[in-house]
Amino acid sequence: MPLDPLPDWVPARRREIGVRIRAARRNAGLTQEQLAEHVGRDRKTIVRWENGYSVADLDDLLLLAYVLGVPLADLVR
Repeated sequence: MPLDPLPDWVPARRREIGVRIRAARRNAGLTQEQLAEHVGRDRKTIVRWENGYSVADLDDLLLLAYVLGVPLADLVR
């Protein structure tokens, strides 16, 4: 059962993961729109992930890592 409200460190970690997704996307030379097309999501979803407003599930993280050419651990470390 999830905690409500979440501990402060959870949103902070979500933002850190978003920063890593953004950096990997930029290093791959992709726009948010291009990344969205590759992983089957819309650009707004990429924006939400990169800004830490929402969390990519494991399947999406695996797709992101594959498309961006980085180990999954680099995104969630």
